[in-house]
Parts: sequence; C-alpha cells; structure tokens
Amino acid sequence: MSDPLILWFRQDLRLSDQAAVAAAAAQGPVIPVYVLDDAAPRQWKMGGASRWWLHHSLVSLDNSLKAKGSRLILRRGDSADVLSALARETGATRIHALHHYEPWWRNVEKAVGKRLELCLHDGGLLLPPGAVRTGTGGPYRIYTPFARALMEHMPPTPPYPTPHAIGAPDHWPASDRLEDWHLLPTQPDWAKGFSSDWTPGEAGARHNVANFIDEVGDYPEARNLPSIEGTSRLSPHLHFGELSPAYVWHRVASSGQDATIFHKELIWRDYAYLQACEFPAYGSANARAAFDALPWRDLRTAGADFAAWKTGRTGYPIVDAGMRQLWGTGWMHNRVRMIAASFLIKHLLIDWRHGARWFWDTLVDADYANNSVNWQWVAGSGVDANLFTRIMAPLSQSEKFDAAGYIREWVPELANLPDALIHDPDAHDARPRAYPAKIVGHREGRERALAAYRHIKG
Repeated sequence: MSDPLILWFRQDLRLSDQAAVAAAAAQGPVIPVYVLDDAAPRQWKMGGASRWWLHHSLVSLDNSLKAKGSRLILRRGDSADVLSALARETGATRIHALHHYEPWWRNVEKAVGKRLELCLHDGGLLLPPGAVRTGTGGPYRIYTPFARALMEHMPPTPPYPTPHAIGAPDHWPASDRLEDWHLLPTQPDWAKGFSSDWTPGEAGARHNVANFIDEVGDYPEARNLPSIEGTSRLSPHLHFGELSPAYVWHRVASSGQDATIFHKELIWRDYAYLQACEFPAYGSANARAAFDALPWRDLRTAGADFAAWKTGRTGYPIVDAGMRQLWGTGWMHNRVRMIAASFLIKHLLIDWRHGARWFWDTLVDADYANNSVNWQWVAGSGVDANLFTRIMAPLSQSEKFDAAGYIREWVPELANLPDALIHDPDAHDARPRAYPAKIVGHREGRERALAAYRHIKG
C-alpha cells in the first residue's frame, strides 16, 4: 500500500462538497485528523459555546468517517508540530486541507507548508478573498459594489458528492479521547439547553437547510421578526463548515422562490472574510483610526452597566430578551443582535470590543470575520459601516418588529403584559417589581453618545 495522506480538518467538518476530502480519498489511504490548537489563535481561541458545538460536531464527523471505512484522529497542540509528528509516525508526506482566512490560520498554513507538502483547496466561501477586484485591481471596501461584482460569478460551482469510500492506512496512529479535551461545560452545565435547539454535524446542518426551504419566500420580511424566528439559523453550521456555502446557495435556489435577499447574506459572509484578510486585526482595532480617540466609558465605572447588559437586566425588554436567549441557547436573533450591540455601544457608551468578546465566548456561531465586521458596522468604526450618529431606538424597534412574543418567551417577568405595554413597561407604569428599571434613559444615552462622537469630530 502507498504512503498515507493526512486530511487536516479545521472549520470544515463535513465530507460532502469538501475538496480536500475528495482529493485525499482519490490519492490513497487517508489519515483524517483534527488538531485542537489553542496556541495559534491566542486571544481568539474558541469560546465556551463554540467548544460545546465542536465536541458534538467532531462526534458526528467521526461517525460519518466510520461509515466510509475511516475514522477521525484527534491530537492537541501546536498545529505545525502535531502534523509534523504525525507525518513522521505514519510516513505521510502530503497534507490536504481547505484554506482558512482567519489571521492565525493563515500563519499556521505558512508554518505547516515550510515543513510538509501542504495542498490547500478552496471551498469555505463562495469565492476566495480577492477573486473579484475593483476596476483598479484593488480589493473592495464597500459591500454593495462587492456584492454586485461577486454576483456576476454566481451561481457557484455545483457541489459534488461524498466519496463512496475513504481508504484506511495499514496502521492507525494513536488518538486522544474526545472526552479528555473537556469541551463540554460541567460545573455548572450552562449549555444544558443547547441540545434542544441545535444538532451539530453535517446531518443536522442539512436538516436545517431542508426546514428552511419552505420559508425562503418569506425570508425578506420574516428575518426581522424575532417572535416568529424567520432567519435560517444556518450560521453555526456554516462557521464550522458542516455545510459549504455553495451547497446552501444551490439548495435554497432550488426552492423556486426568490432567494435574492438570502443569497446576499451569503455574499456578506464573503465580504466579511475579505475585510479580515485585508485588516487582520479587525477584531481588536478600529478600521477607522478616528475612533481610537472616542471617549468610551471605563469598565471600572461602567462595569455594573456591562454586567446588566450581559445578563439581560437593562430594563429594555428587547435587549434583555436577546441577551437571555444568547445565554440560554448560544445564539441570538440577527435583528436583536443589532439592537443589543447598538445599545451597548451607544446607550451605554461601552467599547464595541467588550461586546464582541462576550459574543465570541457565548455564541455557537462565533466567527472572527463576521463577528468583527458586524460589531464595527454597528459602531461606525468599520470600513463600510453604519453612521455612529444613527442610534437605534430599542423600544420603537421592539414594537416595529412585533417582538412581544419573543419578549414573553425570554423575559418571563413580563409575560402577563399586553402587547401595548410590554415593549416599554416603565413608560406605562406597568413594570413588575421583579423586572429592573431602565439603567439609562433613551434620551440620556443618546445625548451622551452624540457628545462623545463630537469629541472625535472636533
């Protein structure tokens, strides 16, 4: 039998429409491996909610590989060191993997490539970053022209199927036990409610796509209504690569309904990765230098407000519902994410980076590119961003997008209030004793934010 190949999994935990899997399976016996590398990302190592998802997704991937005559090897440590050691153990000289574009993965790929033959394939995005360029040959900075240019290359190449079989090596190398990685929380088990909302893995991902197909036509309106959950809920599956964006694009297009708005959300994901490639520090540095001088409130004095935001005790029902949904399920409705982020940044005048870090730890779909670009969009500090002076009014947003049912689900203290009162119980003298008063008035928060912005505008 020929020397084995290493198939290196990262955020691409699927067998179908996976170019690295197809290439490795066609060339010889394969050793699939996942390396838990917490050193490379440094401060961006996976948060708690992502680790919960990873555990279950790895179980699913291992079962899928076993059905093809293979298995998943687990190792922990520096990726380049681990893969080099595995190559020495097994006689493998070639590694197949998908490209990843987070700054740490780009560095790791360079390190691995210096030691071994690393064959990188596309497939995590609709198109690789830089595949479409401006008229002058540069990268796009603004989303709308980027989307228009990328759309000219759509639809993506049709997805290809899972290999019929994946050849096994003569001898399997040793593997860690997944349980020994302690990815699941235990003391306490704060993720105990996650499994009722999510089924990580490729099968669960495809099931979610199938459920979404009948709702594609309603998506443009329904995605803004948290009470009916009109979003696709595919973001964690896409982040962990349990689905390829090409598969999602074609599957949604096959519904026969107008999928333009949803397809643009997939394009936004590509746009976010382009910005993360061009500005690797997007998660920790303002893309607009002027915002470096914005006088954010120090957490030494604003810590209580930050804690109230994190725990859903701000006195703003739509914000509190979103933050409690996040804690209970590892996810938050997209419209509510914008409202909650805007409230932290503008009403509380707390640096967007504190909110982004909280989301990084608590979201099952925590994604460096999307998380960073979306937070900077709300803050106004991004390359292509909302104006800082556009301050979302959470109370009117709640009423506009009919969030009463959503609030009742996640803020039970308000469950008995009628729709007319539930969005702003303080204003109607209807706040139950168990629910907190507003930690800041809307007008007060707005004026403080505008004053801070005037400071950087001179």
